[in-house]
Amino acid sequence: MIGGEAAGSDSERERLSRLGVVRLRAANPGPLTLSGTNSWIVGRDPAWLIDPGPAIDAHLDALLATLDRRGGLGGIAVTHGHLDHVEGLDRLRARLAAPLAAARPDADVQLREGLRFGPLLALHTPGHSPDHYAFIAGGVCFTGDAVLGEGSVFIAPDPGALAGYLEALRRLHEHDLEVLCPGHGPSIWQPRERIAHYIEHRLQRERRLLDALAQGRRGTGELLDAAWSDVPAELRPAAAVTLQAHLDKLKEEGRLAPGVERSFG
Repeated sequence: MIGGEAAGSDSERERLSRLGVVRLRAANPGPLTLSGTNSWIVGRDPAWLIDPGPAIDAHLDALLATLDRRGGLGGIAVTHGHLDHVEGLDRLRARLAAPLAAARPDADVQLREGLRFGPLLALHTPGHSPDHYAFIAGGVCFTGDAVLGEGSVFIAPDPGALAGYLEALRRLHEHDLEVLCPGHGPSIWQPRERIAHYIEHRLQRERRLLDALAQGRRGTGELLDAAWSDVPAELRPAAAVTLQAHLDKLKEEGRLAPGVERSFG
């Protein structure tokens, strides 16, 4: 449920509970946040929080109450620095002292590939943002915005972003996981299938883009029309950002046709 209660159907909550996990969804739905931003709590005595989420009173109060019931807070891990995932961080830490693991200068623990933070194993999963990490605890992976429970993610046009994202997905696919716990949307109980779908989705976009370029299309609008024709109008700006990441990848690989309109770089 939205607004400070554990989210998901009864069956989902029960399955997550058996793994020591609870999801709380913030009341911040929108075109980019979808049904709202998920915060995740795993373990007991103490519990560990992944992504505090937005600074919404009801959401923060629900996090505090859940953490209290589970024996207190051992630490906070942040998947990435986008506001909907971290806006409530300072307010939460003002009420509960706990170490912070993140890819940001003020973190108590600087994230890196393979780092252990309590029960969490960090995996660098760039693409959506260069500071993005996923966390594995047993058979559970907290994917942030690398893999979503609904829809797909936009890829930022940072150097090597899309190639790095695909490589991260392939590495994630190698792990023996029971469930993916994403930053938005419901839990994913067929992890390997969803990750494989995400990889194929990106490669399909690339094939459509290459076909459009081969047809002589060069403008951002006409490339979007050809390769992202299924994207709703409100998500077209995000698709335009992802288009730039695809063009960057083609340029890095020496496959970008000349004369393509570039919005970034």
